[in-house]
Order: sequence, then C-alpha cells, then structure tokens
Amino acid sequence: MASEFGVRGYPTIKLLKGEMAYNYKGPRTKDDIIEFANRVAGPAVRSLPSRQMFEHVLKRHNVLFLYVGGESPLKEKYIEVASELIVYTYFFFASEDVLPESVTLHELPSVVVFKDGSYFTYDEYEDGSLSSWVNRERFQSYLPIDGFTLYELGETGKLVAIAVTDGKDSTEHSSRLKGLIQRVATEHRDLFSRDFQFGHMDGNDYINSLIMGEVSVPSIIILNTSNEQYFLPAEPVEDLQQLLLFFSSVLDGSAPAYGGDGIFQRIKRVAYDARSTIMDSCILLERFRDPSGSPVLGCFLFGLPLGVISLMCYGICTAESDDAADDAELMKRDGFTDEEEEEGEEEEQRRLTPRIEDTGEEDEDGEKSPSDKKVD
Repeated sequence: MASEFGVRGYPTIKLLKGEMAYNYKGPRTKDDIIEFANRVAGPAVRSLPSRQMFEHVLKRHNVLFLYVGGESPLKEKYIEVASELIVYTYFFFASEDVLPESVTLHELPSVVVFKDGSYFTYDEYEDGSLSSWVNRERFQSYLPIDGFTLYELGETGKLVAIAVTDGKDSTEHSSRLKGLIQRVATEHRDLFSRDFQFGHMDGNDYINSLIMGEVSVPSIIILNTSNEQYFLPAEPVEDLQQLLLFFSSVLDGSAPAYGGDGIFQRIKRVAYDARSTIMDSCILLERFRDPSGSPVLGCFLFGLPLGVISLMCYGICTAESDDAADDAELMKRDGFTDEEEEEGEEEEQRRLTPRIEDTGEEDEDGEKSPSDKKVD
C-alpha cells in the first residue's frame, strides 16, 4: 500500500478520487480534515451563477481564485491547475456580469485572485506559468506563521520575511516591527510580492531550532526554505526605509547569507539534534527522579519504549521458523498431524510382522524349505 501510493511517513492522509490520489497537508484537526474532504471530493472548479453567490463565497474565503469568461485554452489550463492544487484552496468560474462594478478586467478571459481586500489579475508574460502563479498567490500577503505554515510557504518558492515577536508580552518595538512588515506587504506589493511572503511568529523557539542559533526578540529574519539559508539585518530596524533597504540587499545578493544545506551544516544539524535529544532526555530523567515532578509521566515515558522492545524480543525468540510453519501447513493440507503420522507407522509395522513370521525357519541340516527357496 505504501509503495503503491508513495507513502513516505506516518500518519498520512490521502483522498482517492478517480485515478488521482490527493495528499492532505493541513492541520490535524477534525474540522480541517472534513473541509479538505468536502473540497477535494467536489468538482475541481465550482460555478458562481449570481452576484449574491459571489459575494457570499468572497466573505467565506480569505483567498479566492476565479476564472471569468467563456470556453478557451486558458480555461482548460485553469481546470488542469485546479485539479492539481485543489488540496490547498477553492477554484471558481463565473461570467463577467457576476462581478461587482468595482472590479474592472481589461480583457477576457481572465484569471483573478481576490485577497487582502483587493484583486489581482494573472498575466502570462509577467507571472509565468499559471500553476506557479496560483501557488505563489494562494496565501494572504501577511499572515501569522507557525511551523506548519512555514512548511507550506516553502512550497511557494518565496523567501519568508518574519517579524519574531513575543506573543505573551507584546512591546512597542514588537508592534512597530509587525506594522513595518505589514506596510511592506501592502504598500510595496509590486516590488516584493513575487519574491517574499510576509508574516509574524510568536516566540523564537522554532526559529532557534531551525537555524541552530539564537534570534533575539523582537527582530526580523528572512528564511530561504529551499536551501535552509537565512538573512539578518546588520543593524536593528527602526523605520520603513531601513527595512526596504534590507529586503533589496537580500534580492541583489549583497546581504550576507547564513546557514545553508552544505556538508558542514548537515554535520552541525546531526550534532545539534543529538544534543537536543540528550538534553530533553535529561530533563525527563530529572522529572522521573524528582518526587515533586510527575513520576507517573516519567514511568510512562520510560516504561512504554522498554515494554515495546521487550515484546518485540519475545516475539522474535518464540517465533517458529518459516520452514517449520510451511511443513505444518503442508501436513494440515494433506490431512495429517504428528499423532496421525505415528499411528500410520505403527500400523505399517504390524502389517509387515505376519509376513515375516510366515516365511518359515531353516531345516536342521541348513537347507532352506521349498517356500524359502521360492521366495529367494
């Protein structure tokens, strides 16, 4: 099953629809899984027959992709892209009269994305392939970021600019950095939206484990998830101009890049993960030893793996060999058991015994009887 459907890890959720197998990559919650199943199970592209329906759908979705126009090669491509990327978002189509008067399209047919209180039209010459454009635009320009969201943003191919803040104790400096990031995302979309995704992350624990270092809070960091590089401003960012210069220096290559996926960084990652595992184990061990901690939890965390390993060893030591199992199965198919086989041998011995007794004895002079000679 895993080989047929390309399962590489557990748990894995797939939805089979015709000849397509869709991977679920969303949060592991009941509502999100149900929403994914309903979205993928339905048509790849849904119709919006009226303006009221369009407005209703627009309120429900933060990001909305819409094809406007009649039959065309662009629509065929749009349906193809929708079939591929429906695991992430919804796709709709409508006629031009469904759109509100505030939406103006310069040509038809067109593909439009509605998000951030505005709309943006796909341009094949500037935006490249439709699939790449949809993949880049399927997120809001600015959004809260966690570990799962960061993983998904990595599939867009964009750099991720993050304001690292303290969610429990928001300071004026944290609020200012978040505001600056939001201004870049909205006011300077034409310059940076193609290459950057903007957001904020509460706390620096995840970022620290990602870069194997320490990031101050609050601060700004840019992550390149494709090669595990990251960028930090040379000086603390105080205003919008400084932030724009920092983003521009990352794009033109003048900003120094840290990290990466080279051999040295891979060795460092192994050592870092090993140290983190040992430290976590030591913390658990201290809780196990400390009566004021959680002894039940400690016994569970240490006893469960030992119990599983013991059961595995017991199963290996007591398991019959494959040949013995095959022989037993063959005897069962032939209708024999060990007891039946022994009874058959005894019966064969008793049947041969009378024949031996009937052969007679030799004469006293040593000559054999006629019957013995005939047998010979």
